Amino acid sequence: MKTIYPEHCDTLFTGQQIATKVSEMGREIEAHYAGREVTVVAVLHGALVFVADLMRQMDMPMHLTAIVASSYHGAATTPGQLNVRLDNKLDIAGRHVLVVDDILDTGRTLHRIRDVISELDPASVKVCALVDKPSRRVADIEADFCGFEIPDLFIVGYGLDYNGRFRNLPDIVGLDPDNLPVLD
Repeated sequence: MKTIYPEHCDTLFTGQQIATKVSEMGREIEAHYAGREVTVVAVLHGALVFVADLMRQMDMPMHLTAIVASSYHGAATTPGQLNVRLDNKLDIAGRHVLVVDDILDTGRTLHRIRDVISELDPASVKVCALVDKPSRRVADIEADFCGFEIPDLFIVGYGLDYNGRFRNLPDIVGLDPDNLPVLD
């Protein structure tokens, strides 16, 4: 079956480039924690593909949990109201926490998540993002571990979506803002 790419897109990072970068990030994170156990908090749904690949690159003790955070709704390309849902049973007091997200854009989402997790008294909180878009930052947050930096582009693929679509692309592609796909 052939993967269907949106029209008017440019490949920014191929699947092979992503795999190489994820491997490098896994080694960097593993070295940082030096065998200490870490609780990985995946930001759903965008980080699902990334966190699965990243965890397989880290040979260390870890737990996995998830948090649902969304500020893009429907076909929106600009963030709206931020919604964060955390598992009420999450016990991270005294644990090292690594929040993993697909993209660090305005920073509002990861800043809010970091604040929510910090209230639960972890030993440490670090942030990992596959893609960083610093030109759009409005919140005071930086990724401790980052894969790629991009200019102000709307991107899809490798977990990133447009209206719930294109998460399954093996590459990360930029969409032309003047020719966004029409989706039913």
